[in-house]
Amino acid sequence: MRLQNKTVFITGAGQGIGEATAKRCAEEGAFVVCTDVNEETGSETVADIEDAGGEAEFFELDVTDADAFTNTVDAVVSERGLDVLVNNAGVGHPPAYAEDVDDSVFEGVFDVNVRGVWNGCQAALPHLKEQGSGNVVNVGSLASFYGLPMQSVYSLTKGAVLNFTRAVAAEAGRDGVRANAVLPAFTNTELGNQFFETRSDPEKAKELMLKRYPLGRLAEPEEVADAILFLASDEASFVTGHGLVVDGGFSVQ
Repeated sequence: MRLQNKTVFITGAGQGIGEATAKRCAEEGAFVVCTDVNEETGSETVADIEDAGGEAEFFELDVTDADAFTNTVDAVVSERGLDVLVNNAGVGHPPAYAEDVDDSVFEGVFDVNVRGVWNGCQAALPHLKEQGSGNVVNVGSLASFYGLPMQSVYSLTKGAVLNFTRAVAAEAGRDGVRANAVLPAFTNTELGNQFFETRSDPEKAKELMLKRYPLGRLAEPEEVADAILFLASDEASFVTGHGLVVDGGFSVQ
């Protein structure tokens, strides 16, 4: 098992990519710390893991609360240690031209997508550096590379996630700590499908989007989870500062 005796801390584990990643890591032997702002869905993920014979624990966590993040990480470290942090929690926003985006929308998306990742690294890196091992996997997006029209704030935040990941990798490598990002294209999750649901004709919008994918479909959350698992595991022991694209060929079109 690739994560045997490892402790993996995942944000946004109540649904989508975070849920799939939590279950995948548990299958590979990890003790999974599932955190989410939604207690109901996060607890369901833990229950599913335990029903399948894995080990997990739930903590309610708002990633924008730096003190809460630090306190949660400290509690996990004192009880079980920490090997992997997966900063997965993220939000999107309704389509809008940059000049029309309300400040409250900007602040809300920025706080979760950027400050949440920042808070996670601030909380976890001292522990990982002190023990001289471990790694961080941040969930970016294809928008980390491409400016998506009508998604200016989301694109800004995901670009920041990738470059911040590179900075952390450059800083922490000498301490034995790796940092990477996984960059999925549109994924068959609630967040991914929200993009199409805001269009006047959701089915037509999705059909047009799928034409841009050589594989002709959206990613499944489990496929992104497999990429996160690789980066988190010792199989990627010489990979750091990397943005792993998981996009069904979208970027080569």
